Amino acid sequence: MIATRTPFRVTFGGGGTDLPAFYKKRGGYILATGINKYMYVTLNVPCADRLVRLHYTQSETVSHTRQLKHELAREALLRHGIEDAIEISSLADLPAGTGLGSSSCYLVGLLYAVRTHLSVETSLADLAEEACAIEIDTLRKPIGRQDPYMAAFGGLTELRISRDGSVAVSRVDLTPEMIAELIAKTHLYYTNVQRPAVEILAEESAALERGSGDAESALSEMLAIGLQIGAAIKAGDFDTFGKLLHEHWNRKKRLSAKVGLEGIDDLYEHVRKEYGVLGGKIAGAGGGGFLMLYCAHDGTRLTEYMHSKGMARLEYAAEFEGSRVLING
Repeated sequence: MIATRTPFRVTFGGGGTDLPAFYKKRGGYILATGINKYMYVTLNVPCADRLVRLHYTQSETVSHTRQLKHELAREALLRHGIEDAIEISSLADLPAGTGLGSSSCYLVGLLYAVRTHLSVETSLADLAEEACAIEIDTLRKPIGRQDPYMAAFGGLTELRISRDGSVAVSRVDLTPEMIAELIAKTHLYYTNVQRPAVEILAEESAALERGSGDAESALSEMLAIGLQIGAAIKAGDFDTFGKLLHEHWNRKKRLSAKVGLEGIDDLYEHVRKEYGVLGGKIAGAGGGGFLMLYCAHDGTRLTEYMHSKGMARLEYAAEFEGSRVLING
């Protein structure tokens, strides 16, 4: 049996600039961190038959890989010539549709398991690029390049995306104490709403491809703000990051009416006024999942208030290993 573990991610700046419809014109920039919440994928070869068994939130048992309904698993297996005689299971610390990159975590973890099973030499860049090829090129998903790359690499990481789609990956060099301070002040609260990111991202990509000036202008401003966020975090100026997060969110809401969430704007303005929140956003594409809030001071009162509103805080830490094989034997 082979088992892999792949981290979810939280994006601090530049989200949306990794969409092909944007970076092919302007380039892209992402600053994000892997977190210690994971997707686990196991792969096993059955001894008694040659069926394909896939276990996720549903279970599928088919005679040939091409019959699988799960697109990511189907394309990952076919890409490596696995047509039958395989069993794959997955489980995760967080549910899908929460804005922290679950689909790419699953795909990267599965590809690592498959490559290990086939004894294919693998780098983290190989995993990221292959996942991008499957999701973006084969399945035509309207996603960006950050999710596969962050799933593969983890860490507090900058991604600089060239117009040709190549990605330069670099670690942000902060002390453990500084990273702990950044994470402690950057709260995540579960909105109790799950939503697929594809619908929102498809709308944003379509607007860019139509040449929508407003969408391109908003993302251009988000690119500039993302670079400022990167500079602030690398300088340890986390309160400036919090303020820039507010500016980033205001631009992001211009991309689609679906980015926001009913009742969140009023709540957001209230916590900014009463609880020392400098900035925030809905994680991922928006529309649900986790609400990120940067609180400059002790966050106890904020956490208590959010809990009273039915939004539990997710305790997390930065993760620096990226996708890895836990068991191979």
